[in-house]
Amino acid sequence: MFKDAKKNFERMIVRWAFYFFSWLFRVLPYSAIQFMTPGLLSIAYFILRRMRNAAMSTLSIAFGNEKSKVELRKICKDCFYKAGRGAIEIGAFTARPYLIKESFSFEANSQENLEAAMAEGKGVIGISAHFGNFPLMLLYLAQMGYPTNAIIRPSRDEIIEKHFQASRASLGLKTVHSYPREACVAQSLKALRDKELLVVLLDQNTGSKSGVYVDFFGQKAGTATGPIIFAMRTGAPFLPIFTLRNENNGNHTLVIEKHFYLEQKATDQETIQYNVQKITNMIEGYIRKYPTEWGWMHRRWKSRPPSAVSKENQARMNVA
Repeated sequence: MFKDAKKNFERMIVRWAFYFFSWLFRVLPYSAIQFMTPGLLSIAYFILRRMRNAAMSTLSIAFGNEKSKVELRKICKDCFYKAGRGAIEIGAFTARPYLIKESFSFEANSQENLEAAMAEGKGVIGISAHFGNFPLMLLYLAQMGYPTNAIIRPSRDEIIEKHFQASRASLGLKTVHSYPREACVAQSLKALRDKELLVVLLDQNTGSKSGVYVDFFGQKAGTATGPIIFAMRTGAPFLPIFTLRNENNGNHTLVIEKHFYLEQKATDQETIQYNVQKITNMIEGYIRKYPTEWGWMHRRWKSRPPSAVSKENQARMNVA
């Protein structure tokens, strides 16, 4: 009972903080918001100790043998500041949609790559990650007139999630909630069969019941198989889509590679395993190149392969 009361209280605090800052970012001039941003980020970085520790733990798993503690701490801090700045931008830009278009631009050939994939007429599976200011990236694609759907894990707070969904819808972005699973699959397939863009963020921990384990920074990571299943069902191509922050002016550059198709193997399971690994390798490549752009606070290796758990349990029994 105490845990439930604590959880409800924390959720209430988050909800009221959300309401306050949503109101504040609507009424203040954007220049004032920019002035406030460094101070707000410093306070948040100091307060969110648990998230800092989680980020350092994830960074140590990924880069522990490659980078020093000093380097890891710098990546951690830069990651927090970029994520925080991105969150403030979302609050400010959704109230001022013209800023979304003003702050984004396509890298050379990226828009052509997007339109070439759309011209295939099979729908497009956009492959991305929690990388850069990806929520604004999705809104930018929708604002530019591309029929954009995004598979999104809903907020634990249903009231806040309704606000987010209404805001996305008002700016042209279609939401596909990641669960219930049956509804997610149905909506995703419909979007592709309607020849639209469906963006999937394939970098979050997924258990063995709905995913497969692939190598990610040298560790087995539970990864969703949805995009591969969708490609198998529709023939839609994959399109890598990422966004980078320009350090000089704070704007964002949309990087879109050429589309590619599913690689078939001897069995469906081998096809799924191979292609999930291929896409995961691509995501890892972007993270290695731009480590401060990724959300290190996520516990990417939370789920463990059954074989690894069995070995760990056997080791404990032997010790006992």
